[in-house]
Amino acid sequence: MSLEELAGSPAYEIFNEVSRRKAAGEDVVSLAIGEPSFATPPEIIEAAYQSMKSGATHYVGSYGIPELRNAISQKTTEKNHIRANPGDTVFITTKLAVYACLMASGVAGGDVLIPDPGYYYSEPVIMNGGKPVRYPLGENFAVDAEAIKKVATEKTKAIIINTPSNPTGHVSARSELEEVFEFCKEKGIRILSDESYEDLVYEGEHHSIGSMEDSPSLVYSLFSLSKSYAMTGWRAGYVVANEKKVSLINTFIENTVTCFPPFIQAASAYAIKNGRRFTEQFRDELKARRKLTEEALDRIDSITYTRSQGAFYSFPSYQSPLSSTELSQRLLRRNNLAIIPGVLFGPSGERHLRISFGAPRESIEEGMKRLKAGLTQA
Repeated sequence: MSLEELAGSPAYEIFNEVSRRKAAGEDVVSLAIGEPSFATPPEIIEAAYQSMKSGATHYVGSYGIPELRNAISQKTTEKNHIRANPGDTVFITTKLAVYACLMASGVAGGDVLIPDPGYYYSEPVIMNGGKPVRYPLGENFAVDAEAIKKVATEKTKAIIINTPSNPTGHVSARSELEEVFEFCKEKGIRILSDESYEDLVYEGEHHSIGSMEDSPSLVYSLFSLSKSYAMTGWRAGYVVANEKKVSLINTFIENTVTCFPPFIQAASAYAIKNGRRFTEQFRDELKARRKLTEEALDRIDSITYTRSQGAFYSFPSYQSPLSSTELSQRLLRRNNLAIIPGVLFGPSGERHLRISFGAPRESIEEGMKRLKAGLTQA
């Protein structure tokens, strides 16, 4: 496998194009990037600053500093009901964690099931020598265990679950996850559970599939501080898994990045222990922005959508002879509006658009006006 065979990140390619156009003075509105517009809370920044001032600017253990691993263990036990010890945890940015967990699972030569539509998991699978196999989602983008059983084979090594979902905003009910867990347990299929948006739930309740084990064994639970605490640029996240698997992830870290900055880890520990009020504020504001987005979508005749239960994306379908790629390109070219085409999330995403309501309210209002104008023109 050569890197020349891989595609770049579709979302980041659009982000780069928007940045180029804005630098050229163009009036571009972006509802494309998967990032909340909030600034990182000052208290979290201060925790990093004080850590740096104290001299925490050197190498540290590759698993993560003890204070952070203890905070992760306590949080996942109390909030996610995952019965994990500090030894079952490792600090690693979530996107990199997908690669590391797949490597620890030994998926080379086998199949990895990924949701359709779903986040960009294909490239990590390919880079690990595996074959991505898409499983279709059910009604309202629910995880459908029966559909998973139909595509699973003896070559299936792992499955990736994402709740709340990017791009659909679906929050998986516990019953959905229980069916998947029991099937994977029976077949010995590893589960990678991407829970990056766990704190951004507007309807229902977030459930961690890792809570269905007496102790970490089958499941890798992946978490991020990016969305919960507006820390996207900090690249902070962590994995909870069986201690033996965590040691394999640690081997990956030692042989790539060596360790992660200790001051970022200190700030992450502070956020995990003290940041609930920040996430509640962010969630309330994002819920208001969801309402703003949906009210605008209701005014567009050619749009239908399923209400987003979590994350900060709407994934509407549209009526037009244009493919989602053609439509998004036309919106950017004619209307100076950046939106991600649904097909980039898998074949089932065709005739859909992913709209981020993580953008500021004024951007949402203007962007939705441009979307309506663009669809009228299409």
